[in-house]
Amino acid sequence: MPRAITIILYLLLFAILFARPVVSIAESSYIEYNTTQRIIPGKINVHLVPHSHDDVGWLKTVDQYYFGGNNSIRGACVQNVLDSVISALLEDKSRKFIYVEMAFFQRWWRQQSNAKKIKVKELVNSGQLEFINGAMCMHDEATAHYIDLIDQTTLGHKYIKDEFGQTPRVGWQIDPFGHSAVQAYLLGAELGFDSLFFARIDYQDRAKRLKEKTLEVVWQGSKSLGSSSQIFTGIFPRHYDPPDGFTFEINDVSPPIQDDIFLFDYNVQERVNDFVAAAMAQANVTRTSHIMWTMGTDFRYQYANSWFRQMDKFIHYVNQDGRVNALYSTPSIYTDAKYAANEQWPLKTDDFFPYADKPNAYWTGYFTSRPAFKGYVRVLSAYYLAARQLEFFKGRSSSRPNTDALADALAIAQHHDAVSGTQRQHVAADYALRLSIGYMEAEKLVSSALASLTKSRSSTEQENSVTSFLQCPLLNISFCPPSEAALSDGKSLVVVIYNSLGWKREETIRIPVSTSRVIVKDSEGREIESQLLPLSNSVSHIRSHYVKAYLGKTPREMVKYWVAFSVSVPPLGFSTYVVGAAKETGPSSTISTVRTYGGSNNTTFEVGQGNLKLLYSADEGKLTRYVNSRNLVTAFAEQSYGYYSGNDGTDKDPQASGAYVFRPNRTFSIKSESQTRLTVLRGPLLDEVHQQMNSWISQVTRVYKGKEHAEVEFNIGPIPVDDGIGKEITTQIKTTMKTNSTFYTDSNGRDFIKRIRDFRKDWDLQVNQPVAGNYYPINLGIYLQDDSKELSVLVDRSVGGSSLVDGQIELMLHRRLIHDDIRGVGEVLNETVCVPEGCEGLTIRGKFYLRIDHIGEGAKWRRTVGQEIYSPLLLAFSEQDGDDWMSSHVPTFSGIDPSYSLPDNVAIITLQELENGKVLLRLAHLYETGEDKDYSVMASVELKKLFPNKKITKVTEMTLSANQERANMEKKRLAWKVEGSVEEESKVQRGGPVDPAKLVVELAPMEIRTFVIDVDYLQMFGA
Repeated sequence: MPRAITIILYLLLFAILFARPVVSIAESSYIEYNTTQRIIPGKINVHLVPHSHDDVGWLKTVDQYYFGGNNSIRGACVQNVLDSVISALLEDKSRKFIYVEMAFFQRWWRQQSNAKKIKVKELVNSGQLEFINGAMCMHDEATAHYIDLIDQTTLGHKYIKDEFGQTPRVGWQIDPFGHSAVQAYLLGAELGFDSLFFARIDYQDRAKRLKEKTLEVVWQGSKSLGSSSQIFTGIFPRHYDPPDGFTFEINDVSPPIQDDIFLFDYNVQERVNDFVAAAMAQANVTRTSHIMWTMGTDFRYQYANSWFRQMDKFIHYVNQDGRVNALYSTPSIYTDAKYAANEQWPLKTDDFFPYADKPNAYWTGYFTSRPAFKGYVRVLSAYYLAARQLEFFKGRSSSRPNTDALADALAIAQHHDAVSGTQRQHVAADYALRLSIGYMEAEKLVSSALASLTKSRSSTEQENSVTSFLQCPLLNISFCPPSEAALSDGKSLVVVIYNSLGWKREETIRIPVSTSRVIVKDSEGREIESQLLPLSNSVSHIRSHYVKAYLGKTPREMVKYWVAFSVSVPPLGFSTYVVGAAKETGPSSTISTVRTYGGSNNTTFEVGQGNLKLLYSADEGKLTRYVNSRNLVTAFAEQSYGYYSGNDGTDKDPQASGAYVFRPNRTFSIKSESQTRLTVLRGPLLDEVHQQMNSWISQVTRVYKGKEHAEVEFNIGPIPVDDGIGKEITTQIKTTMKTNSTFYTDSNGRDFIKRIRDFRKDWDLQVNQPVAGNYYPINLGIYLQDDSKELSVLVDRSVGGSSLVDGQIELMLHRRLIHDDIRGVGEVLNETVCVPEGCEGLTIRGKFYLRIDHIGEGAKWRRTVGQEIYSPLLLAFSEQDGDDWMSSHVPTFSGIDPSYSLPDNVAIITLQELENGKVLLRLAHLYETGEDKDYSVMASVELKKLFPNKKITKVTEMTLSANQERANMEKKRLAWKVEGSVEEESKVQRGGPVDPAKLVVELAPMEIRTFVIDVDYLQMFGA
């Protein structure tokens, strides 16, 4: 470098150094930052909200994330986050922090000393530490059922109320991959939340909202409840992290403020300018003078001082600068500031599905990902509901067994990287293990409760005997040791069948047996009609293979048949049936006739013993027509399978199909590898049509004599990928209905939302993915309608689905892929099951149900049968020697008045005895306004008949999560203004107050009401 230039540079540096004010060393050694919280009218107020987004399992298990295990995957330790944050908050009373996931906070809290707990409670009471959302996890909104969402939120809110006396008032769903209408009104407004915040919406939607300043809205998620259940909703301008240049974890690259004038790189004014520029940019897309910066992201604040030190400095220097005002804040403070601005807000209805973050990246694959896990969660959700009822009828015990472990496991299974199917394989196994442990504990409770309830109080000789009940959690793979073994040694099998619904049920059940000579008797000792159906080879293979995989052993018994028989079970009660070996010369079960159809003889045949007939073409090997002789519905109908080849991301856009993203490459129909042959089983109770589509897809279609719908049970897998192509398996139900691109899908099993193909209500959709971009989550069902008919399909777990062609419904049932979709999980969605001989792709067995009705008549079936699918009959087995069971036990039971059943439009979704002896009761109206001419009306439930053996002393209506009285919540509710010429809504119906004398609960369409009931126990059940 030339000497002259060097001298000039030194002179410049000298000038810069000595142009600064002369400050004494004492003054520069310590700077007291002014971080006092204040909102200044007339300025842009930047609300800094410190937070850490802590996934309750994803790349690591929930416990590994908590204690910092398995850090080779990711260096994340929530224990460090909470330790560090609490210390930082105690240093400065102006600092604030919000915490969301109670599953983690509970783990941390129980490890703290009493002295630490006192300090933390002071932080909570002062508002420095605020619980936001407050559920056990930040749940998924696409693939979770509304009852599970309520339960896991209640668990978290109860914990916060019991430990801290606090009620969260803000929803914080910042990471789920799309947002549901049920989240807005049910898991938002009905909880008493004043606002809801999240980050992920479709990239096209976000672009329009940024331009129009409509990122913050008033969201009315329910057509039925309208403005009575609306919520202020804020969508972040980009993601849930800070603006670029303002992340301060220990190794982050954002420039910190260097404000020591005796050190190089002094940059206070430069960083203040950066802050003001970022604030003004956000203010330009946000209404009012208040903006929120989410100061944190995934698993941050493991060294909290690195964040708080910088925020202290920014607040101090930005406020000295004076162009904008910065303050420590929380979403609650921000919400109050927005409300005080007295602004009118845009109105949002419906939901935010599907979500795409790029043109070819629709996050619609996870609607189906890990279908076995989704099914397991759904099964145990219903089991948890029934187990709590039985625990209530028996009487809660402070000691085990109880449902607590299952409650915890189900709660974290609702996390947006759990039931969604977007976690790593070892994490999926961890969730399943927790569910299994919880189930085993609850199974003991159910067996104990049934033993207590079936015990005859009048039989003194039986006083000390306890009946042993067994259950069959692997009945879905035709494995049930009690039913297989009991008949082989001459004993009878006692089957106790519990119904958790509030109405009487008449259904046909099936259990596996190892003999063909079977007789079934009811609780009066009368022989009832039964039917034997031989097990198919494919079912036997699945049974053998999966029992070995799950239990490490081969089944001892050779099961040959299912025995089917009709049962009648009272509401919230049980009935008892006895299955015995028939005498050689006596009556016995009817063995189904078996006939095989195939070839090219142009034969048409029908199945169905009752009103419903399905017509099949034998030469084509497929369904052709649907006929209901009762309501005279007749329609063309076909059902087939196909698959999408998953895009491998090797074209111009590197986006592949993966756990999150559905990006199909090509579509293939699945045709039989040989001439399709149909095997038909007929009998007095049901007919079955067995179809083998290829070597890895088969199905059984059942038509029950007493039902007017078809049940399709499918086996899919192992999906072959040895050709190097991932596959996403679908089924199509085709009709000739003219549906005008319109179909309807449910929101978390609750409201149905109108969908129009290639259309979005909130913006002009640019169609880039005509298949994936029209997929929606389905938890209850999907339906189509034209001028005269409705086609409805109900599902047994969360799946993705659509209507891509008029008159047709498509469901995605299974996925196996060989490329990662680059959304963070870093692992391909390739589920396998292993036995000692090796591993193969996972096989899925599941069900869907279909029915065709006259227009306007389908809702009754969807709502009633949908509830029965969610809450299947619970079977428990015992054995007897001789014929003395019915005389020595209580054979039938109902927990409610024997003359009473719930209205057909109401369900009990919670009946639980709390630790304090009070009863938690939730009642749900099952219909929307205008959905059905008979049932979309006000319903009434008589509490006296619901609790016939108890004296009700007090009924207190609570918010949905039961953490505060509803009346108090309504007084505090913020009344948000909606802009524009909003159509005058008709008066929203709500059930009235409960008269303490009459004790009748009213429920308006789609209303869920929650009560805590004080009771005096007048009489034990069965006494």
